[in-house]
Amino acid sequence: MRLSTTSTRWFIRLRWLLCAAVVVITWVSSTFLGVIPNPLPLYLVAGGMAVYNAVFRYGQYHWPASQVSADRQTMGQMACDLIALTAILYFSDIARNPFLFYFVFHMVIACMYLHGLRPYLIAALATMLVGGVLLAEHVGWIPRFPLHFPNEQMPPLEVSGLQRLGVFVAFTSTIWMAVYFTLVIHYYIDRTHEQLRQKEKMLGIGQLVAGIAHQIANPLDGVQNCLKTISEGVRDDERLTEYTTMMAEALERIEKTAKRVQAFARPRGIELRATDVNEAVEATLQLLGSSHRVGVLIETDLSDVPLVQGDPYTLQEVLFNLYANAVFAMPDGGTLTIVTETVDKRQEEHTGRVAIRVADTGVGIPRLQLEKIFEPFFTTRADSGGTGLGLGLCRMLISEMGGRIDVESTVGQGSTFTVILNQYDSETAQATQ
Repeated sequence: MRLSTTSTRWFIRLRWLLCAAVVVITWVSSTFLGVIPNPLPLYLVAGGMAVYNAVFRYGQYHWPASQVSADRQTMGQMACDLIALTAILYFSDIARNPFLFYFVFHMVIACMYLHGLRPYLIAALATMLVGGVLLAEHVGWIPRFPLHFPNEQMPPLEVSGLQRLGVFVAFTSTIWMAVYFTLVIHYYIDRTHEQLRQKEKMLGIGQLVAGIAHQIANPLDGVQNCLKTISEGVRDDERLTEYTTMMAEALERIEKTAKRVQAFARPRGIELRATDVNEAVEATLQLLGSSHRVGVLIETDLSDVPLVQGDPYTLQEVLFNLYANAVFAMPDGGTLTIVTETVDKRQEEHTGRVAIRVADTGVGIPRLQLEKIFEPFFTTRADSGGTGLGLGLCRMLISEMGGRIDVESTVGQGSTFTVILNQYDSETAQATQ
């Protein structure tokens, strides 16, 4: 998530103040302190800054407002600023000027506003400008403009090549580390923001579904009452009695499902308690029953694992979704493997966790789609009725139980979804109630 380039207007307003600051500091340093013997080049640089700042201010209101154009304008401003800052430092003893590291501010701003490789290009430009000036000074291609600090011997000492090299290495490493760490922080902020956005979507969907479930519950009560009346009238017919009993059981399951959906949308809708993952795995396999495709072999390797902190029904819902996706990923048959195991210390930072691995030998998931499969409405099988809500809901539910879902996949070899849950702790469970 980059900041909007239209918000760089503050950068132009700030540059007016910087132009004035260069003029004032140069005047005071040369007139009263005598630090700058030749202030004229610095005044010219400040004038040049004012000129290109006026050009960019005009451009903000008259140039195209597309994202590409805005990126170019912002990068152009920063490039001009780097050139101006290099000139200011050159005319004020660049090798000994402590303001050399002001370039870091431009690196941070570039990472905040620019897209793609442009922040690296800005860092490369700063490196070449400063390195070029230091090298040109060292070989004598350009004159040096030393500063005369109070109580310093006259004339000022020459700057050695080793000192220039040290300044260049320190400067270069500083600005490149600033770019790297700023971009890394941006990456994690972007990912966290995306996860929050997706969770907000799922919560909104959950509330919508809960409202629909509420609307279903009202006529469902009427149907159940009518069915009770009908069943009383067909007691003498054994066959019709069997049918009405089956219908009553089906309506009861629908009612329970509606109530559970409503519970998911409520705060603290999941009741955390001691949960046996092996029982949840076996119960879900029974629900799957014979609905899986012909040619799909189901294998289980259930270890003696401790109880976890979770909700049994919710865990079954998640596992059923993972099973169904795995079966669908094997249109020509294959093997569905379910493994439960205690997480090893080398695999996790914290011990006391249990993993449920659901692996298939199906078509696999392309690398570019791995991070999208948990997004709401993202699906690769829309033609066959996929909604793209299952995996996003699974991740949200597992997250509410304090766990997470990991995925590994290789195209043509299959996928493995791993549900990791915390071991049940009575004290922790009571604290979260």
